[in-house]
Amino acid sequence: MNALATLRIGSLEIVGALALFAAVAAVPRTRHVPDAGVFAPARIALDIDEHGTTRRFEGLCPLTVGRAGSADVMVLDPEVSRVHARFESQDGVVYASDAGSSNGTFLNGRRLDGAVEVLPGDTIDVGTTRITYVGSGTWA
Repeated sequence: MNALATLRIGSLEIVGALALFAAVAAVPRTRHVPDAGVFAPARIALDIDEHGTTRRFEGLCPLTVGRAGSADVMVLDPEVSRVHARFESQDGVVYASDAGSSNGTFLNGRRLDGAVEVLPGDTIDVGTTRITYVGSGTWA
């Protein structure tokens, strides 16, 4: 086998390994709700970017996001359903899920299908509103 053929095979192995890594890294951080443990309230902070202004929301899980006055986090976005998304916590882990909205809920650009763990800095898009999960704990 000549040197050029060896380089091609080596390049294909590298490309294959990178593709496998990308596929594994793209798998969302999901847990089945019964496997995750006991529901426990957690205090979370969210930065809500709505119509070019950002506001901080702090509250206890579980909480809902939507247009309805009954939503814990109310957003005035016509593309947001009355009850659009939900945040829950189990064993200190915070999860986001879609609440059956018309337009879907997206975590870091990927449509949510079930409850997905959120980490500080993750973005949740509901309609044209972007919510950044700041974290859980206590704040002054």
